[in-house]
Amino acid sequence: MVMGLGVIMRAEIEEIPAVFTRIKASAPEMAVAISHLPLSSIDSVILVARGTSDNAALYLKYLIETKIGIPCGLASPSVVSIYGTKLRYKNVLVIALSQSGQSPDLVGYCQAARDGGATVLAMTNDSESPLAKSAHCHLYLQAGPEKAVAATKSYSAELLVSRVFVSAWSGESVNFDSIIEQAEKVLEQAPAIEGIAKNFDYSGGVTTMGRGYAYANAHECALKIQETVKIPVASFSSADYLHGPISSLHGESRVIFLAPTGIAQSAMAATVQRIREITSHIYWIGAGFARNENEIYLGGSQDLSEIDAVIVDSVLLQLFALFLAVSSGKNPDAPIGLAKVTKTF
Repeated sequence: MVMGLGVIMRAEIEEIPAVFTRIKASAPEMAVAISHLPLSSIDSVILVARGTSDNAALYLKYLIETKIGIPCGLASPSVVSIYGTKLRYKNVLVIALSQSGQSPDLVGYCQAARDGGATVLAMTNDSESPLAKSAHCHLYLQAGPEKAVAATKSYSAELLVSRVFVSAWSGESVNFDSIIEQAEKVLEQAPAIEGIAKNFDYSGGVTTMGRGYAYANAHECALKIQETVKIPVASFSSADYLHGPISSLHGESRVIFLAPTGIAQSAMAATVQRIREITSHIYWIGAGFARNENEIYLGGSQDLSEIDAVIVDSVLLQLFALFLAVSSGKNPDAPIGLAKVTKTF
C-alpha cells in the first residue's frame, strides 16, 4: 500500500473479527433485551436508516421476511421530517440502524412512530446517542470508535447484530465461531485482493450485482467504491438488471457479482449468461456460483450458509474498495467532500 493512505480504514477492517467476538459475548444480554419486546403481537416491520446502514437494512429486511414471514418495508423519513405526517403504527415494529445515531430525521421518525403506537428498536454504535435514547430497546453494535469516513466494521456489525436479533425472534441459534473464523480467513486473502485491485480498470464503468441476502452487499460494495475511489458505480438486483439497465452494458464494462456460498445459482443464472455475452470483465465476491476460467475470483467465505456468508463477505468488499482507492492514489480514510457523521433533516 502507498505509505499513509488508508491506514485507518485497513486497521478498522482488520478489527472486524474482534468486533464479532464482542457481539458473541454480548449476545445473551441482547437476547434478554429482545425478549422484553412484544414481538408476538407485531404484524409488520418498518426499517429506517441512511447510507451504509440503509444497505444493512436490506439484509435485515430479507431476514425478517424469510424467517418471521411478516411484511417488512423501508421507511422514508421525509414523510415525517418534511411533511409532518402523523403515523398510525399499531402492532408495528420500527427498527432504526445507524452508526452514529445522530441524524435528526431518523430520531424524529422514531419519535413519531412511538407517538403513533409503534415499538421502536435501535441498533447503533453509540449507546448515548439521541437515536439510542429514543428507542424502547437499544442493541449496541460493539464496533468501538470508527474513525475512517467510509464505514466498515460498523456495517459488518450491523449485519451480525441483525442476525442475532432475528435469530432471537425466530428461536434459532447463530454459529458465531464459524463466522469469526471465516472473517479471519478473509483477512488473510488481503494480498491477493490488493493485487487484483491494482490491475482493475474502472474507466469503462463499474456495476455491482447481487440477489437475495447478497443484495445488501451489492449496494454496499458500490457505495464503498463511490466513497473511496470517487467514481460513479451502479448497483442492481440481478433480477432487475434484465428489465432495462443491461442496455447500458458494453464490452469494457466491469461487473462485480456478489454470490455467497449457499446462494441458489438458478436465481442469477439468466443474468450472468446475458452479461457474459456482452463483457468478459467479470469479478466474483463469494464462492457460491460457478465461474468461467477467464473470470476473476476476488475471494469469499467457505462452508457457511448464505445468510452467514453475506456477513463474512462484507469484509472482502471493504478490502477491495480500500485497495482500489489506494492504488488510485486516493486516501479512503478521509475522502474529499465527506464527513464521518452526516445529519439529515
